[in-house]
Amino acid sequence: MTEFVLVAGTWLGSWAWDEVVPQLRAAGHGAHPLTLSGLADKQGASAGQQTHVQDIVDEVERQDLRDVVLVGHSYSGIPVGQAAERIGDRLAHVVFVDASVPTDGESFVSAWWEGPAKLEASIAGNGGFWAPLDAPDYDGQGLTDEQVARIVGGSTPHPGASLAEPAVLARPLGELPATYIKCLLDGAEPSDDVAKLLTSDRWRLVEMDTGHWPMFSQPHELARIFLDAVGE
Repeated sequence: MTEFVLVAGTWLGSWAWDEVVPQLRAAGHGAHPLTLSGLADKQGASAGQQTHVQDIVDEVERQDLRDVVLVGHSYSGIPVGQAAERIGDRLAHVVFVDASVPTDGESFVSAWWEGPAKLEASIAGNGGFWAPLDAPDYDGQGLTDEQVARIVGGSTPHPGASLAEPAVLARPLGELPATYIKCLLDGAEPSDDVAKLLTSDRWRLVEMDTGHWPMFSQPHELARIFLDAVGE
């Protein structure tokens, strides 16, 4: 039995996987949606990026999980990628869902597509937190009005320290067995760092014709990709 540990991106908690988890469990696998420190039901907890890495490692070790597939969406690809090398032989596979990937010594902020200064200013202007998106920001992402309302209603401010803290990697990320899911409505091509990783024979690219939040817009298709990643 494979154990899926599911980590959503900025502003979201374990609830983001509510439509994916039942399908994984119906296929006979374990599914463990995780809320990172400082978000959703864990608001108020102090949270740097290494806190989030440890959240993931602790979930695996606390439940003594084996044959683990770590799933990281968006920002959470960064802590998931670091946690993957720290859980050792418990790891079976990593799935990055339209995700950022960690680079040793770099942070989410340092790689921000509009430049670090803009994101740093946004976080500083919101008391050290990255404010959630508003409903219009989800236009063009393949989401229904109901799905957008659910995301917006459940989102909580994201602790800025986790976005600014640099990643720490002990070995090249390309050595991990990984699937990268590119959501085409959020850009047709993977970022340059992901494209380089996809040259590894241990990495596989899967495309989805949807936006950046496929756990809401196409949960059944997303679950199917997760199962395919473990050979089902």
